[in-house]
Amino acid sequence: MSLEPAEFVLSAARMVTPRIRELTLRRADGAPLAFVAGQFVTLHLPHQDKLLRRSYSIASVPQPGIHEVAIAVSHVAGGRATGILFSAEPDARFKVTGPFGRFVLRDDPPCRYLLIATGTGVTPYRAMLPELEARVGAGRCTVDLLLGVRGRDELLYGAELAAAAARSSQLRFHPCLSRVASDALVPGERHGYVQDALRSFALDPARDVAYVCGNPEMIDAVYAHLTAAGFPIANVRREKYVSSN
Repeated sequence: MSLEPAEFVLSAARMVTPRIRELTLRRADGAPLAFVAGQFVTLHLPHQDKLLRRSYSIASVPQPGIHEVAIAVSHVAGGRATGILFSAEPDARFKVTGPFGRFVLRDDPPCRYLLIATGTGVTPYRAMLPELEARVGAGRCTVDLLLGVRGRDELLYGAELAAAAARSSQLRFHPCLSRVASDALVPGERHGYVQDALRSFALDPARDVAYVCGNPEMIDAVYAHLTAAGFPIANVRREKYVSSN
């Protein structure tokens, strides 16, 4: 963990949904990056007379000797950080601290993982995907991943998640689309919000482990539902994304 800012260089940038830009950052000194899937980094962004601090989950899969990481940045209308990060071009430089966070996979006993997200809240699950597939393949867990967005064009990393689900019947991907009519859904999709979709699952508080990441209101609703269903606090792991300009 680095508490002192290190200089990172923007290697590449691309729009991955109509409102989300993925930035790939590498350390300017070429040092390798050690992190655990699910952790985040904090960018320090000079803006007029202020220093903005914005935290983003790492979307990259941890690998030995990795020198760069990707983050996914949502567009916020009128946002100060949005203006900086959406206009940045390759070779732009940023001060970055981290990685931070304990929203990581633990050495759980055999279980079902309920991975629940809205928007860019799916980013840590994308980083966890190879480890999840390995655990599924070893018979250590099953996975149900629920991602809530407005329309299917906003399913961040949706193609990768669908491909993983196609490789194993024990890893299931549930897109929850709030602005797509029920009669326009394709197989596998659900209409509405993730917190509502969760109510259709047969929950097992003794075996299920929930990870919840994204919109704070969604997280609060899911947490209330799970604790009311008897989930122990240790089995509901949360990471809130607070919208800021």
